[in-house]
Amino acid sequence: MTLEQLDKQYVLQTYARDYTNFVKGVGSTLYDENGRDYIDFASGIAVNSVGHGNERLTSAICEQAKKIIHISNLQVIEPQAKLAKRMVELSGYDMGVFFANSGAEANEGAIKIARKYGETQFENKRYKVITLEHSFHGRTITTVKATGQESFHTPNFSPYPAGFSYVPSIADVYGAIDDETVAVLLELVQGEGGVQPFEKEEVQKLAAHLKEKNVLLIVDEVQTGVYRTGEFLASNLYGIEPDIITLAKGLGGGVPIGAVMTKHKDVLSAGDHGSTFGGNYLSTAAGLAVLDILSELYDNGALHETLLYFEAKLQEAGRKHENLFEKEVGLGLMRGLRAKSAEIQGAVLKNSLKEGVVVLKAGRNTVRFLPSLTITKSEIDEGFKRFETAISTL
Repeated sequence: MTLEQLDKQYVLQTYARDYTNFVKGVGSTLYDENGRDYIDFASGIAVNSVGHGNERLTSAICEQAKKIIHISNLQVIEPQAKLAKRMVELSGYDMGVFFANSGAEANEGAIKIARKYGETQFENKRYKVITLEHSFHGRTITTVKATGQESFHTPNFSPYPAGFSYVPSIADVYGAIDDETVAVLLELVQGEGGVQPFEKEEVQKLAAHLKEKNVLLIVDEVQTGVYRTGEFLASNLYGIEPDIITLAKGLGGGVPIGAVMTKHKDVLSAGDHGSTFGGNYLSTAAGLAVLDILSELYDNGALHETLLYFEAKLQEAGRKHENLFEKEVGLGLMRGLRAKSAEIQGAVLKNSLKEGVVVLKAGRNTVRFLPSLTITKSEIDEGFKRFETAISTL
C-alpha cells in the first residue's frame, strides 16, 4: 500500500492534500523521499519561524523531553511562567497570559474573556462581537462563526453560537456598535483573507474610539505575531494597545502552542477556563528557545535586513509579471502576490511545487509567502530563481 493509499484509507479526508512526502528539513530547505530539495516559502503556514532542524530549538526540546514533557496545570510549570514573563516584556504591555494549544483555542479563550467582561462589568450584559469580512479566526464552532467568510458558515455545522456580526471595513465598525457590543475582533493583516493589511491610521482611530466606548479590542495575531511583521507583535508596529491579543503558529517553532494575552488580568478566576496540554513543559520550553533566537535577530538588525531583502525580491517578481499579478501585498515576512484570477493562482502554486519551491494560496486569488524568519539570502535567491522558472511560461 502506498503512502497516498494509506492516508486516504485511514485519515479523514479534510484536506486537499498534495502527496509530496517530505522527510527532512534544514533551514528553509525541505527534502522529499527521493532526495529532491525544495525551498520552503511556506514554513508550515507561518509555524516554522526558526526554520527546520534549528539546533537551538531542537536541543531545547530534547533536553526538556529528557526531564519532563508534561504535568498538569494543577502544578506550577517553570518554563510556562518564564515564557509568559518573556512575552509580556517583549510586547511592552502590562498583561497576563493564558496558554492553549492552537490559534483557534486562543481565540476561543479571548471570546470567553470578552463575554465574562461583558457579563460582570456592565449593568446590562454585553456579549456581541463584531468581526470583519474576509477574516479568519479558527475552525471550532465558535471561531468559525467569528470568521467573516460566509463560505465557512455552511448549514452542515449549524446551529452556530449567536452574537457575531460582520462588517465590510473598519469604517463600518462604528455604526455596528450597539449597547450589547462587548468587543471588536480583527486581524491587522488578514492572512487567509488575502494577506491584506489595514491602514495604520484607521486602526489607531478605531482603537481610540473603542476605548472611549468601553468596547474591547481583540487583535488576532495568530499569524502576524512573534516577529512575522518585523516587530514582536503587529500591534506594536501599528502603535496600539489592545485589550486582548491572541498568538499561536510561530511561537513554538513547530510545537503546538497558543496563547491569550490580556490587560484584564482579573476577569477570569480559577475554574473559568483551562487546558490539559496548554503551556506544558515541552511547548513552553520550545517557546522560550524560539523567542531567544528571534529576539537576537531583531536586536542585531538581521531580521530587518531579511525582511527588506525578501520584499525587494517579491516586488521585482511582481513588476516583471504584471500580466499575472495585480499587486504585491502584506508586511514583513507575511507577503503575497495578488493574482489576476483564480486560474492563474492555481497554476502558480502547481508550477512552483513542480520547480521545487513551496508557496501557499490565500483569499482574493493571492499567492502567499510565509518563509521562516531565519531564511538565508542564498535560500531567498534560490527560491525566487525557481519561482521565476515556474511562472515564466504562464
